Amino acid sequence: MTGTGTGTRRAVVVGGGLAGVTAALQLAGAGVAVTLLESRPRLGGLAFSFQRGELTVDNGQHVYLRCCTAYRWFLERIGGTALAPVQDRLDVPVLDVGRARPRLGRLRRTALPVPLHLAASLAGYPHLSLAERASVGRAALALGRLDPADPALDGIDFATWLGRHGQSPRTIEALWDLVGVATLNATAPDTSMGLAAMVFKTGLLSDPGAADIGWARVPLGELHDTLARKALETAGVRVETAVRVRGLARDPEADGRGWRVETDGETLTADTVVLAVAQREAHALLPEGALADPDRLLDIGTAPILNIHVLYDRKVLRRPFFAALGSPVQWVFDRTEASGLAEGQYLALSQSAAQDEIDAPVAELRERYLPELERLLPPTRDARVRDFFVTRERTATFAPAPGVGRLRPGAATRAPGLYLAGAWTATGWPATMEGAVRSGFTAADAALRALGRPHEHPLKEAA
Repeated sequence: MTGTGTGTRRAVVVGGGLAGVTAALQLAGAGVAVTLLESRPRLGGLAFSFQRGELTVDNGQHVYLRCCTAYRWFLERIGGTALAPVQDRLDVPVLDVGRARPRLGRLRRTALPVPLHLAASLAGYPHLSLAERASVGRAALALGRLDPADPALDGIDFATWLGRHGQSPRTIEALWDLVGVATLNATAPDTSMGLAAMVFKTGLLSDPGAADIGWARVPLGELHDTLARKALETAGVRVETAVRVRGLARDPEADGRGWRVETDGETLTADTVVLAVAQREAHALLPEGALADPDRLLDIGTAPILNIHVLYDRKVLRRPFFAALGSPVQWVFDRTEASGLAEGQYLALSQSAAQDEIDAPVAELRERYLPELERLLPPTRDARVRDFFVTRERTATFAPAPGVGRLRPGAATRAPGLYLAGAWTATGWPATMEGAVRSGFTAADAALRALGRPHEHPLKEAA
């Protein structure tokens, strides 16, 4: 058994995703002795890699934006910034194959100040009519006046707001959902206006470079497992993977001020516990009275993401990625170099809000998506498919539905010394890597304040 002692403060972090790793690093940095417990055999949560023969496969394509200051801190803290660079300037190729002939457009910015940085791109965006482009500008100005934290916005859906501001179904499809589905994992009718306002106001209207896109040029496991584990161990964190937590209770030997964490192999005691697990797992572990209404956690829905992986015997795509319109295909990424593929090309299709297809058989998905890739990328018609497989994350994110804001708990619980972390907590952000890291900051910050440990918050705007 590990005791709390009188001098050294001890913490147990349950969960080794980005939220848990962040909380552990912050606690350890303030001199707390930290044990991190992860039920999987690796760190990284739902942003991980695995081996498929000689190929290293990410379970799904993950990107972040320049405005994701917390995740950028995380990359710097683990020594991974150079391995996941950001575009010099936002540039998204958008290929529409739903019209008479395929047409390529681009969403890109200039160095002009907000909102002029996107004006030229919008003016020349071929997938909208002149009137639709003008309506986008008016809606963007209205969106810029909103406060994403306004509780009233959480009660309405994004599609309703867009309709009130003159956005046609085509405009929603070719612009708002093009971005929103990828970042929120839901279409406009199923998205809280508060979360939509956060995404679009922060990403497109806060700073000219806010929406510049970054992504890992190496397998995610190299960042979120290998480098994260090294950073944790260097900070003095004891990392235990493949360990399942069975129970959490007050420590009777610590006058009710400490905690006991039961695993299959040992009992740990600590002054502070951070539950950095999914909402349903947190609900199962929470002691009675820790939240006023713990069943609210069960009301936070989940949304799936489907990833389709296709290996060709030759190069069929010259760009690092593109988005598609007029096709069930959403976003296509070139993962050849990151996967270690020596010959041919490896494309990953990221399909968000995939409720209708998440359980579809591989053969059915192959029959549906290979012809779509031929429509989008003519060179695939002469290429041989060397491999086709899918990865499914049925509970990839929390569902950003209207009303979800009132269900998301803060970091502190009613039980002293017990804190919650995870992208599903009240970060103000949707379920992104950014939100996960921010939740880790918030949980560690609350714990350290309660322990009387001086510390600095890494993000100036959140200090």
